[in-house]
Amino acid sequence: MTDSWIQSAGLAISGTLLLIAMVCAGWRIVKGPGSPDRVVALDMLSLLGVAATGIAVVVSGSTAFIDIALGVALVGFLATVAFSAFIERGSINEEDEE
Repeated sequence: MTDSWIQSAGLAISGTLLLIAMVCAGWRIVKGPGSPDRVVALDMLSLLGVAATGIAVVVSGSTAFIDIALGVALVGFLATVAFSAFIERGSINEEDEE
């Protein structure tokens, strides 16, 4: 009985902290002083999404959420790389610079 209570309390605390972190990352995306800050906040938001799907795996017991977490992690990584390259070069296409 105490193990399930501890797990429930831990999940509630984890969910609350994830929600607070998501709000902070969203605030940094909206009010970030520069583009690099917004990209880092977007990467953090995707990482928090993966953590939220990890909590969903524990709550539901379904392993299908692991595939969703993997997909969110891959898309978040690729988006961060693309935005970083865009910030560094200033354009999307390399042909525009020539």
